[in-house]
Parts: sequence; structure tokens; C-alpha cells
Amino acid sequence: MTLPGTRTEVLAEISDAPLDLPAHLAAVAHPAAGAVATFVGQVRDHDPAVAGTVVALEYSAHPDAPALLRRLAEAVAAAEGVLGVAVSHRVGRLVVGEPAIVAAVATAHRAEAFEHCRTLVERVKAELPVWKREVLADGSHVWVGAA
Repeated sequence: MTLPGTRTEVLAEISDAPLDLPAHLAAVAHPAAGAVATFVGQVRDHDPAVAGTVVALEYSAHPDAPALLRRLAEAVAAAEGVLGVAVSHRVGRLVVGEPAIVAAVATAHRAEAFEHCRTLVERVKAELPVWKREVLADGSHVWVGAA
């Protein structure tokens, strides 16, 4: 339970710099937190829907993406029992193994931390206006999610 008169801490950023999981953990640190659930989505070397080996992803974001990411994080932060929320999405060129999204949610208990972290990540994936271009080993590329 969040103490009356306290505000849940929120970190929400779109960044072209490498994402730092320890910084996200520090951002959600709270003395009442018994659990911190995290998610790191990283670049992998394949896409089951695409023939070829993925060597990099290039992310671009709509100018409104930072404000929307903050709103998504604040919506999770407003849930009962959430003590801290941190989420960042990377833009620019990322190679295999680099984090593209990092999320952390602190609560008193693990079930709630897992639930809220998953909700945050699923909403970011569904709603954030960030586009991904997969760069393949043969030099070709594929836009993912483009209609």
C-alpha cells in the first residue's frame, strides 16, 4: 500500500543511449518494496517471420512518444500498491544483444510486481509509436509492424 501523501516515483524515457538496468532498479527503490519485477527486451539474431539472420535493429520514434511513454508509466504507477515505475525505450541502431526496452516495477509483493510490469510492457508494445527496421546479414532490411 502506498503511504498517504506520498507519490509513486516514475521514470519514463526514450533514449538513443544504451539502457541501464541498474539505473532502473535505483529509480524504483523504495523501503516498502518487497519485490521489483523487471523486463529487458533485447535484440535477437532472428525473427521467425523473416528469412535471414538479423544483425541489428533500427528504432525510430514519433515526436509524441516520450509523452505517451510517460502517460503509460504513470497509469501503472497510479495502481494500488505500486511503489515505483521505470521504463525506457531505445531508439537508433542496436546490435544483437543490446536492450531495446527496460522496465521495472516495485510493489510490496511479487505477484503484483509481475502483473504490473507485464501490463506496462504489453501496453508499451501495443501503444508506443516506435517503429522497428530489421537489418539482415545480407544487407537487406525489413520494417516490422508496418501496414
